[in-house]
Amino acid sequence: MTIGEPFFFKAHHPLNRVIGGGFFSGFERLRISEAWELFGEANGAATVADMRNSVGRYRKQAIGSDEDPFIGCIFIRDVNFFGDTSTVGPPRDFAPNVVQGKTYDLADVQTRDYFELLIHRLIGTTVDLDLSQPWHRPGPVYGDPRLAPQRLGQQAFKAVVLGAYGRRCAITGNKVQPVLQAAHIRPLPKGGEHRLDNGLLLKSDVHILFDRGYLGVDPRYRLVVSPRLRSEFGNGDQFYAKAGELITLPEQRRDRPNPEFLEWHLDTVFKAA
Repeated sequence: MTIGEPFFFKAHHPLNRVIGGGFFSGFERLRISEAWELFGEANGAATVADMRNSVGRYRKQAIGSDEDPFIGCIFIRDVNFFGDTSTVGPPRDFAPNVVQGKTYDLADVQTRDYFELLIHRLIGTTVDLDLSQPWHRPGPVYGDPRLAPQRLGQQAFKAVVLGAYGRRCAITGNKVQPVLQAAHIRPLPKGGEHRLDNGLLLKSDVHILFDRGYLGVDPRYRLVVSPRLRSEFGNGDQFYAKAGELITLPEQRRDRPNPEFLEWHLDTVFKAA
């Protein structure tokens, strides 16, 4: 799927109804322990032990006590479950034995009316929808902020940043996961969003220095170090030694920090002198 597209939930037989949905915001492979730490009961289990048992049943093999396997995690934001009287039957061609989901072209005339009804219920509006237009174009779609494709939920933001940077601090290369944090380049109170291109994976102390303007990254992804780190604290040699070097970046170009956000940080937060 493409980020920003609607994602609907269908109950199994005998109910066999679409009971709600949300908007697809990403996919990441996480270890069970990571998924539990980030999402807890939102994983659909009361305890991490229950979650491990459920995963074991799906893979038809119990998980050993010393195992922490990777699982595929689908992130859905702005979830809305329909009331009992608002559930909808599945599309006419949705076979009863489909268990892993099915995708549809929203512009297909044979299913357009069906999905327009579902989307109206999902976003709670009767605004006209042009389903012939792609749902993944940049920026808000159809005037509803929930359809802005790149925005993630808070925990999903942490998960995708962790995965995109290979579980390694973008500046120091540190791989000790308990001290790694998903940092916002432009913070939420200043108009930033939970989106991968507004994120950096940083060690906790590096995160603080970045947020306070002692460290920055230029639009060409080179580390910038404020002279005030040395003048105020007489420290920071490890960072001055790396000044001008490329930081670690996600493999996918689309996942890399947005140069406009990096410029904003340099202009607004970074202590240039």
